[in-house]
Amino acid sequence: MAGRVMHAVQYGSCGGGPSDLKYVEVPVPAPKKDEVLIKVEAASLSPIDWKIQQGMLKPMFPKGLPQIPGTDVAGEIVEVGSSVKNFKAGDQVVAMIHFSIGGGLAEFLVTKANMVVIRPAEISAAQGAGLPAAGLMAHQALTDSAGIKLDGTGKPVNVLVTGASSGVGHYAVQLAKLGNTHVTATCAPEHIEVVKSLGADEVVDCTTPDGAALKSPSGKKYDVVIHCAAATSWSTFEPHLASNGKIYDVNPTLSTIKTYTLKKLTFSKKQQIPVLLSPKGENLEILVKLMKEGKIKTVIDSKYSLSKPEDAWAKNVDDDHVLGKIIVEP
Repeated sequence: MAGRVMHAVQYGSCGGGPSDLKYVEVPVPAPKKDEVLIKVEAASLSPIDWKIQQGMLKPMFPKGLPQIPGTDVAGEIVEVGSSVKNFKAGDQVVAMIHFSIGGGLAEFLVTKANMVVIRPAEISAAQGAGLPAAGLMAHQALTDSAGIKLDGTGKPVNVLVTGASSGVGHYAVQLAKLGNTHVTATCAPEHIEVVKSLGADEVVDCTTPDGAALKSPSGKKYDVVIHCAAATSWSTFEPHLASNGKIYDVNPTLSTIKTYTLKKLTFSKKQQIPVLLSPKGENLEILVKLMKEGKIKTVIDSKYSLSKPEDAWAKNVDDDHVLGKIIVEP
């Protein structure tokens, strides 16, 4: 597709807002030998997208400017690199691009073939596009970090998911319920019924005193906390943790790092542990399989057009009120 142009959304500097996103024409990228070129059918936004635009993750991200944001997409492969043998033109796929590169808010993108998974016909483009970053983070926190088995085996575990209506949170509730767990969830009052429908055993309104205090309505102590909400003090968590309770923080702050270090140094059995996403293609395959089987789904907050990205971006910035995932379609 050399010489062709496409539409994309990009920004030229860090520190701006929704109005700094520009709908532009740029050359269609060419895949390197280990990459595939995908025609995008749907992309989803994540909080990290606006944080990168704000310059909050410098000097790691963005890798360069101008930047086409977005890491999670679903679409159709139109070209494969010379060393790619497991995909072909015409394959329907779900894919994730590295945060440092981006490229999802465009009509076409290139990404490494090792983060591309075949999308079964049972999964819509929008459902698939919501899955990669948020689903992988929830899966990593629950399985790799907390050690919960998603086949229902293992000892019973009391789990708290904070921010349970968020992108990561709503997948965490669904995945946790595949294990031998009792799941308590916190969310905004307008999202309670949806979070209940995802399988949570008890849901607490985070705007109430008990919700803000993270109290379980049934009085349970938490063995595992998947913390997807805003920064919360250790003193709020600690009274509700089991004797060996662990908090896995998917949005770690400097305070998280300090608490993690202090608890390690004092050999505390109760700990707060930062979780940094390490995307793996095999885990994305697991998630796509679970979605095909109807065991998890993407809750879609809203859909927007690629040609009018400002409203989608503004809603993404206000992520406390997002239910599930925001989808952008060419």
